Amino acid sequence: MLDLTTFKNQLMAAVTQYGGKVLLAIFAFMIGRMLIGTVMRFLSTRMTHAKIDRDVQPFLLSLTAVTFNIMLLLSCAGILGVQTTSFVAILGAAGLAVGLALQGSLANFAGGVLILIFKPFRVGDLVSAQGYTGHVEAIRIFDTVLLTPDNKTITLPNGGLSTGAITNISGKGKIRVDMVFAAGAPNGVDKIRASIQKVIASCPQALKETEHDILVTKLTENAIFFDVRVWTHPDRYWDVYYFIHEHISKQFTSDNILAPAPAEVHVVMQPSKA
Repeated sequence: MLDLTTFKNQLMAAVTQYGGKVLLAIFAFMIGRMLIGTVMRFLSTRMTHAKIDRDVQPFLLSLTAVTFNIMLLLSCAGILGVQTTSFVAILGAAGLAVGLALQGSLANFAGGVLILIFKPFRVGDLVSAQGYTGHVEAIRIFDTVLLTPDNKTITLPNGGLSTGAITNISGKGKIRVDMVFAAGAPNGVDKIRASIQKVIASCPQALKETEHDILVTKLTENAIFFDVRVWTHPDRYWDVYYFIHEHISKQFTSDNILAPAPAEVHVVMQPSKA
């Protein structure tokens, strides 16, 4: 009974001594989180109004949020009576150890900085990298987010992006759709080209101010092959591709352009030797 009484007394003393600090630290943490959320929303709005580069905004917001949260944790530790100077020293030593263990993450951070400085692509660009193709949704501290044409989200580490090959498909603002079509040789080159030109002129996604190519690429006994190159905006690539293919067939039928005749195969039977 004496031990139980002693335990109760010690527990009450601990609650009396530290209970208020714990509650205050919890209250400060909750208020701090709310304030951080409010500040981050305010900063996001101000950055948008100030027309700060869309590529830089997610990076700065992520970095600011991490900094604020570290400061909040240090403040809560100070309320609990933890010596923050010692705490910072411990964090520094731990940070060195973690940094050595997480070299890949540091490489991703450095890669994010390099991407923002040299800008091989921007938010909204259509890029192809590391086997994936999609529009850049966000450039964050450690990774970059792509949205693929079939609406999948791909997260790529910045370290690999900054050191690997990147194809910026939409960097110049327009893209060329390359297609090949064939028609029967008796139709004649001019008639076939005029029919293809009608389809390109009727395509709403084809750029009107840009010259498109309709080039003879191959001649055979039965067919004429054309390389058709149509310019459009990057996000309209597949619209143009499918439109041209569908309407070429209809236009050829309307203009009485015949398909290539099948090649004739003659089999010569050799008399067997007795």
